[in-house]
Amino acid sequence: MATDYGYDSGLGFPETVRRHRVPAGLRAPFEGRTWREFGYVLLSLPISILMFTYAITMISLGAGLLVTFLGIPVFAAGLAGCRGLGALERARARGLLGLEVGDPEPLRMRKSGFMAWIGAVLKSGTSWRTLLYSVVHLPWALFSFVVAVNFWVYGWALLTYPLWFWVFPAYVGQDGLQLYGDQTHHIYLDNPFEIGVTALVGLLFTLATPWIVRALTTVDRVMVHGLLGPTRLSARVVELESDRGVVVDTAAADLRRIERDLHDGAQARLVALAMDLGLAKEKLTEDPAAAARMVDEAHGEVKTALQELRDLARGIHPAVLTDRGLDAALSAVASRCTVPVQVEVDLPARPAPAIEGIAYFTVSELLQNISKHSRATYAAVDVWRVENRLMLQVVDNGVGGADVSAGSGLAGLAERLDAVDGILVVDSPVGGPTRVTAELPWRGERV
Repeated sequence: MATDYGYDSGLGFPETVRRHRVPAGLRAPFEGRTWREFGYVLLSLPISILMFTYAITMISLGAGLLVTFLGIPVFAAGLAGCRGLGALERARARGLLGLEVGDPEPLRMRKSGFMAWIGAVLKSGTSWRTLLYSVVHLPWALFSFVVAVNFWVYGWALLTYPLWFWVFPAYVGQDGLQLYGDQTHHIYLDNPFEIGVTALVGLLFTLATPWIVRALTTVDRVMVHGLLGPTRLSARVVELESDRGVVVDTAAADLRRIERDLHDGAQARLVALAMDLGLAKEKLTEDPAAAARMVDEAHGEVKTALQELRDLARGIHPAVLTDRGLDAALSAVASRCTVPVQVEVDLPARPAPAIEGIAYFTVSELLQNISKHSRATYAAVDVWRVENRLMLQVVDNGVGGADVSAGSGLAGLAERLDAVDGILVVDSPVGGPTRVTAELPWRGERV
């Protein structure tokens, strides 16, 4: 067995790729995955019988008691029990099938109390989907059990027939395994050729069984994911709630940074400037030369404070971005980078101001990283549009080694982009070059 490293298709994450000398069809009956899937099928029948019995009993009992005040609570208790059994099924699928399915949305209760809980259970789509799973999974589990067990048992029995065919003449009183028989004719598998063909048929059954079991469990995967997992809408709501938290935290961090920069920078200089001008005013009649020198120094402090305020405003949202768009704004950022940067912006129109601001901030942060850490001698920035996505790519020929998972500024940048349905992909092998690609949703500028 050889080991190589590649990238998982569609995700971009590195994965280990193992090359086996034995073909997959021959090693499948002995793989752990096959035995886990077979175990899943075996357990499905008794668990499905339990779920089906519980669901039908509780729902029927609740429906029968609807004429009394006990019907609704029993109905809700039945649905709640189905939700608990659904959690068991998700755990079983996760452990035996390797199916990573998230938990569905929790009960949303506006008030506390038993009646509020009953209402939340009855209104939850997860409760009804779990009930549906409990009912429809039993026939499928029965079918899967019969097919898998028959193929598995007959395959291994026929494959090992040369080892145990002697049992028939020794203990059963017949020449071998009976293939056909009536009152006048009997056909037994008793000569070497027939025994060999029987073993060959068993081998074919044994090799085919893992793939049949895999196909059966594929249906189980679909049922668990579709009926017991979160819906697309609920997953989207959870994602948006998480993104909203990221946006709030990012905005708070930006406000703290601006406050700190103003307090430690321009504000401190302006306070010092006011004190210097006050001293110059006092010395104006006594020592005009000293007063003029102090005014000149204060003038320099004013220029420095103004430059700091310009830099701070440029970091938030520069005027050139508002007036002339991304091309001019990114060219201005590139001109301040410590390495030569080639900027190419190919956009048919201007995006929405919010998207434009995030794109500017992203490229600005990446160019700052190049200036501070890359030791590059060349960099390039490309911006273009693909359908409904705004694409940004920053490339440099530096030392590489950038890693989003290391908790650096790239991680914060990735969170910013994720908050607006954006993506940040970093390809930075040690030794370089580094290629950072960002995607943002395209929203056109409102007229």
